[in-house]
Amino acid sequence: MSAQSTSQKIGFVSLGCPKALVDSERILTQLKVEGYEIVPSYDAADAVVVNTCGFIDAAVQESLDAIGEALHENGKVIVTGCLGKREELIREAYPDVLSISGPQDYASVMSAVHTALPPSRNKFLDLVPDTGIKLTPKHYAYLKISEGCNHRCSFCIIPSMRGDLVSRPVDEVLREAERLVKGGVKELLVISQDTSAYGVDVKYAEHLWRDRNYRTRMTELCEGLSELGVWTRLHYVYPYPHVDELMPLMAAGKILPYLDIPFQHASPRILKLMKRPGNIDKTLERVKNWRKAVPDLTIRSTFIVGFPGETDAEFEELLDFLREAELDRVGAFTYSPVEGAKANELPDPVSEELKEDRLEQFMAVQAEISAAKLQRKVGRTIQVLVDEVNEAGAVARSAADAPEIDGTVLIADGQQLKPGQFVQVVVESASEHDLHARLAQPVLPVV
Repeated sequence: MSAQSTSQKIGFVSLGCPKALVDSERILTQLKVEGYEIVPSYDAADAVVVNTCGFIDAAVQESLDAIGEALHENGKVIVTGCLGKREELIREAYPDVLSISGPQDYASVMSAVHTALPPSRNKFLDLVPDTGIKLTPKHYAYLKISEGCNHRCSFCIIPSMRGDLVSRPVDEVLREAERLVKGGVKELLVISQDTSAYGVDVKYAEHLWRDRNYRTRMTELCEGLSELGVWTRLHYVYPYPHVDELMPLMAAGKILPYLDIPFQHASPRILKLMKRPGNIDKTLERVKNWRKAVPDLTIRSTFIVGFPGETDAEFEELLDFLREAELDRVGAFTYSPVEGAKANELPDPVSEELKEDRLEQFMAVQAEISAAKLQRKVGRTIQVLVDEVNEAGAVARSAADAPEIDGTVLIADGQQLKPGQFVQVVVESASEHDLHARLAQPVLPVV
């Protein structure tokens, strides 16, 4: 007769960015370690944890809706995450939630769970993998290297939610990466609020890993990660001077030739109002120099259109920058007056209608750039990592494609492939965002 689980059951809702996803993974791992069973429905759960986002108004509303749904469907709800910093807003809407805590406050979450559902651990049933609980597919994982941010961008409230920069020791990060790779991860996605600033707060302290001292610094971290033999992809990189040090690592194939740099705008005046670096001519020069050093470099970025006071001429500056920089992957948002952001106090707000019109123009220009750049890849043989397989073939990504936010490579004859498999493909055609390909050579099925 099989043993009947007596574990308390927890439902979990995870919202927000990859940094919040890592927070969710850590909470879920601790829940599992303590014997709680994670279940996929409200009906099956004894209580529900909702990890919220609070960055922009749409995210706040999504989080409030998720809390309300969990309360209606289950009744016992524990709230954590960025929106937890605005407890009065949550309490006003939903006074019956059991507990509210902010981001990274794992102890408060576990304390609330213990109060609502005292654990009943069975050590023979509750085995947790060395890599912990992951919410991503087995073959890729987010690697969070720090918490918080020292910048005070006028449109952003993240420092008020997540605090100032706190870097993790480099040896701790490298050991986690090593465990993930041993557990089957083929791609590490390095994330933080400001990856370039990694280690500033600890004066780049040295730590020992694999019989070598590494400084707690972005370049040295990447050197360590390159030893693991998997894809390493960098996100949220501010264009500080030492980003140039990454080019030799990319040129040598040690880390992916991919940079996610949130430029935000191109008008010096708007950038100054945003409290962002504002020397656009120098930025363009650096982009050109990076591409000379690494011809296959992919640059992804995000921009805000309709920032308070943005004139027609300044918006045209942004479009001109886009055309000249020829960025590979671009996301854009209309300015959202998030409660608590300094930018809300600026004069001359842009109307919602004009914001949407500018966003449409912006994305149309970028679509042309993206389509032209992808068209140049037709006929090339490239390496891809398979994400999923179905009857129509396989969905994969190249070095130029981060999961969820970038394009894909659709392999028409990839039905025999497996997720997490690296293969060579020949690009046959391209659309605005995706590539269509066939296998470069027959691939033996993975068993």
